[in-house]
Amino acid sequence: MIDVDLIVIGGVGFTNSEKLSFGSNGYEMKKIETPYGTTLVHIFETIGLRIAIIPRHFGTNHVPPHNINYRANIWATKSFACNRVLALNSVGTMNEIKNLPGTFFIPNDFIDYTKSRIYTFFDEKTVHLDMTDPYCAQMRSKLNSFLGNLGTKFSEGTYVCTEGPRFETKAEIKMLQQFGDVVGMTGIPEVILAREIGLCYCSICTVTNYACGISTNKLTIDEVIENIEQSKDTLAEIILHMAKQSDTIKICACQNSIDGATL
Repeated sequence: MIDVDLIVIGGVGFTNSEKLSFGSNGYEMKKIETPYGTTLVHIFETIGLRIAIIPRHFGTNHVPPHNINYRANIWATKSFACNRVLALNSVGTMNEIKNLPGTFFIPNDFIDYTKSRIYTFFDEKTVHLDMTDPYCAQMRSKLNSFLGNLGTKFSEGTYVCTEGPRFETKAEIKMLQQFGDVVGMTGIPEVILAREIGLCYCSICTVTNYACGISTNKLTIDEVIENIEQSKDTLAEIILHMAKQSDTIKICACQNSIDGATL
């Protein structure tokens, strides 16, 4: 087992190793073999902390959301003596009053509109996983308190995940607005797989843009990247804070997720 204080799954902008330094003195790169494929992990040491970062989109090119090997990435976390995972996601806002671009969003629930992904580790037996509270309540609480103390603008609510890689249509966003607050492409099945193996998992989302049809401007990837770049210093603070808090996370229901769930 590899000893770390926190596992981070990095999204857009956290693919290349040179972009992953959070004030550390370099990093160690490991390839972890899993039954589902190989996962690349960067391990940083800084201010007495060890942080593992899994670049979600890592590959020869930027791996699109529908082709990410979610099972390999989540299974790779079993190699660490740590069960706390902080996921970094970028999202579009469907609520131009509550969630402005450049702010942060903490999901407390999700709606799944993906189509063709592999959603479970349990292919040989039936496990009806309880997803009443899909994100770790203790980690969300610590995120909430820290962002509040920073004075950083953030909100909480429901994350809607679509298949991608295209952006949504105006009609789709109009429908999804009835159910959720933000829309992204990488949250599912990651959160489901994390719960299946008993991880304490939560997400911090950077609101990078208005969802299609919310603004009259054409949505471009340049807008997304610009807001991600502007959020990196705050994300670094969040990561370091959550790593420092790792020992204060008590045993919670996340770790007993499949108790009573198997037929």
